[in-house]
Amino acid sequence: MKNLNLLASLLLVFLLSSSMLLADEKPESKEIPMKMPENVKAIVDNSCFGCHNTDSRNEDAREHLDFKTMHQLSDIKKLGALKEIREVIEENEMPPEKFLEKRPEKELTDEQRQLLIDWVKKESMALMNKEK
Repeated sequence: MKNLNLLASLLLVFLLSSSMLLADEKPESKEIPMKMPENVKAIVDNSCFGCHNTDSRNEDAREHLDFKTMHQLSDIKKLGALKEIREVIEENEMPPEKFLEKRPEKELTDEQRQLLIDWVKKESMALMNKEK
């Protein structure tokens, strides 16, 4: 009986300790760590980030571009990612039509497309000038 009480007490201490440690952990951020102007961030949050982030269930989109980890890429890889962002926006490939059928409010306006393209150009130039 003493062993059972001791075991129960140890289990209780373990559970309390574990729950206290877990309570100290901060929840996963839904923020985009890469620096971008607020107007660009708002567009990315609304129309891109849902699929293109580490926690996305869309594996293809997540592997292709992850806004949560983009800031960790080497400058060369960032340039490649920015080039691809520009291309898919200019060719009107993102957000994809199939997605927009279910979520038409995520479609980019011409003004939003231009804001994203301008941001990509500015970021690309800054990275290229950094290389020199």
